[in-house]
Amino acid sequence: MNHTSEPPRTRVVVAGGGTAGWIAAAAIVRQLGPLVDVTLVESDEIGTVGVGESTIPTARSFHAFLGIDEAAFMRATQATFKLGIAFENWRQVGDRYFHPFGSVGRSVAIADFQHFWLEARARGFGGAYGDYSLEQQAAGAGLFGHDEQHSLAYAYHLDATAYARFLRTLAEPWGVRRVEGRIERVERDGKGGNIAALVLASGERIAGDIFIDCTGFRALLTEGALGTGFEDWSEWLSTDRALAVQTETVAPPVPYTRAIAHDAGWRWQIPLQTRTGNGLVYSSAHMSDDEAHATLIGALDGRPLFEPRPLRFRSGMRRQAWNRNCIALGLAAGFIEPLESTSIHLIMNAVIRLIQLFPFHGDDHVALAARFNAQSRHEWEHVRDFIILHYHVTQRDDSPFWRDCARMTIPDSLAERIALFANTAGAWQGQDDLFKIDSWVSVMLGQGVVPRAHHRIARIIKEHELQTSFEDLSKGIAGTVRALPRHCDFLAQYCPADG
Repeated sequence: MNHTSEPPRTRVVVAGGGTAGWIAAAAIVRQLGPLVDVTLVESDEIGTVGVGESTIPTARSFHAFLGIDEAAFMRATQATFKLGIAFENWRQVGDRYFHPFGSVGRSVAIADFQHFWLEARARGFGGAYGDYSLEQQAAGAGLFGHDEQHSLAYAYHLDATAYARFLRTLAEPWGVRRVEGRIERVERDGKGGNIAALVLASGERIAGDIFIDCTGFRALLTEGALGTGFEDWSEWLSTDRALAVQTETVAPPVPYTRAIAHDAGWRWQIPLQTRTGNGLVYSSAHMSDDEAHATLIGALDGRPLFEPRPLRFRSGMRRQAWNRNCIALGLAAGFIEPLESTSIHLIMNAVIRLIQLFPFHGDDHVALAARFNAQSRHEWEHVRDFIILHYHVTQRDDSPFWRDCARMTIPDSLAERIALFANTAGAWQGQDDLFKIDSWVSVMLGQGVVPRAHHRIARIIKEHELQTSFEDLSKGIAGTVRALPRHCDFLAQYCPADG
């Protein structure tokens, strides 16, 4: 009698915990449970960076993918809601604009909303572009809430360390095996050169078929063992250091992140339920560590809870995100400074991509890795260009840093986008692009790019029809905003019982 035996489970070893490690472990075991054995190796001796405390709306899709309850997540991570980012001092000192989540205005099949808005402005009405963003109007009023229409596009501010702990409480019952220990060395297969096992300081050997490198900037597997190589983007993103500190809360949390430019970079302010996350990103070529420390301390609104923690980095990415049987995630895969809160998104998206292209026994790993790497490169370069835009398109010339940013040579892919918008108000979003047309337009306009022309289809609309359309948009947004509660009041239901 012939018995059909089940294929062996694929052994997945996640090296490192933190946000990246537990996102990967939780998602893989949740989606592929019967097909995999997942082991996560982390050491309590090794701290995590824990800087990223802000997300974008794709985090909600990822949580839905895993079946995570929003209320439980909010309570566990001291999270608040986020409707976008306020950029201060970027175009000029004293200037402010808002990059909202969600759609702005209303587009038609032939032309996007900015063309009609520019036509309205040319005719003497229309107001500001952000007047037609529900998220921006709600954020400016300090309001947030859920309704039956799911009107608001939103993300979260969260405690990154608590988030990793929360994911662990889900992942272990789902089947992830956690091993405590420090990785002493990476053992490779003598034949093909793949990674065969992790050897811990205790002498324990953790063998696997697929290894996920979540060891942070050290990149012990992908760089230390495999020598993958790093593509440096500091010629465009010259900030290379940061300081991070938490402070006592002095005001109710607002539903947005603040990104405030200074002479050699920018600083963030991220409100959580019981504290505020603060940080200063800067270029060491333009500001000393002592100056950075003094600048951050002088800008804090509340009492610091500890001494600011320093972080050094280079913006760039590994030449291959997937090399042999190792996939790099998080800081091991690369780093793009956190200006648009993309770090956690890049981890989540990479994990979903890995699940879609998962290398089971007998699969063509080379073909899967090639597709994974091509998609990863496109995604990272797209995010890189969007971040460069904020620095390069500026009217600031008050410091050497900003003068260098304005005159640097930018990637052709970004130069093409800027030229199209400056000449025709045109913008586009590719199939795999993260940032939508509305995002590109919000930042272009906010940074001071004024289009020389726009689509002529807007000119054939009669003035009273165009004006009525804009008035209706404003009334609809105002009505929705009026029905929203204050962010801090809505947030009260998510506070821990003892808080």
